[in-house]
Amino acid sequence: MEFGFIGVGVMGGPLARNLIRAGKRVHVYNRSPEGREKTLAVGTSGIPAMSMADMAPCDVVFTCLALPEHVQEKMLGPDGAYAHMRAGAVHVELSTIDPATAHTLAEAADKRGIAYVQCTLGKTPAHAEKAEEPLFVGGDRKAIAALADVWPIIGQFNDVGSIDAACAVKLISNLVGMANLAVLSEGLRVGAAAGVDGDTLLRLLADTGAHSFQMDARGPNMAHADYEPPRFALTLALKDVRLGCAMAHALNVATPMLDVALARYRKAEAEGLGAKDCAAVHEQN
Repeated sequence: MEFGFIGVGVMGGPLARNLIRAGKRVHVYNRSPEGREKTLAVGTSGIPAMSMADMAPCDVVFTCLALPEHVQEKMLGPDGAYAHMRAGAVHVELSTIDPATAHTLAEAADKRGIAYVQCTLGKTPAHAEKAEEPLFVGGDRKAIAALADVWPIIGQFNDVGSIDAACAVKLISNLVGMANLAVLSEGLRVGAAAGVDGDTLLRLLADTGAHSFQMDARGPNMAHADYEPPRFALTLALKDVRLGCAMAHALNVATPMLDVALARYRKAEAEGLGAKDCAAVHEQN
């Protein structure tokens, strides 16, 4: 089985490297040569790809890109990967995108005889590098089954059934996680105003109901104003919260608390914090 990987940045890179470490032939495409070379350096079975036409030999093409429009740009149209992939190939989409975009891609793929699988990702680049990344997988049933030996190479497989469910699990995860981060920021501000050292407060809260993944992962960054280099940029966090709220509203689900979190991330980006780690929401005025 021959693989293609479009987008080997912070999240895609580790997954592509896992495939190469396992000896799989992987055609690696990335906008920046640095990301491509970093991925190719882990083994001899990686092959540089310079255009979407280089995806033609691939049985499976993965995409892991920042924005929904980036995925559409690379896959659709006369120069997109779908135009070069053969019937019977599989597209595994790893990005955090909205269900409407996923269905647009799935419909376009189906017209060319390409199977579409949505596989969203649950944790951090460090988890991805160790193949410990939760994978929320939905879409074409035959394609998912045919990749049974591949999923353990890149992460921890969870079959959620549908494309909609795969998009929703990731968006809900980031909605709750980013809202939690904003609440944690306010808690640290209250603690500082009350004269409690940030590190001390985090240590004490870790043994209470306030404890969370975000407290462990980004609480120290907030306490020490350490936001660069970003592990997950605030502008991407804003994108995910925006998509998640839009999904909820389309489903006629009221999300008043999450809408407040969305407003806070929007304000943080407007204040010039978008390129910093999402923990920089703590610095929003």
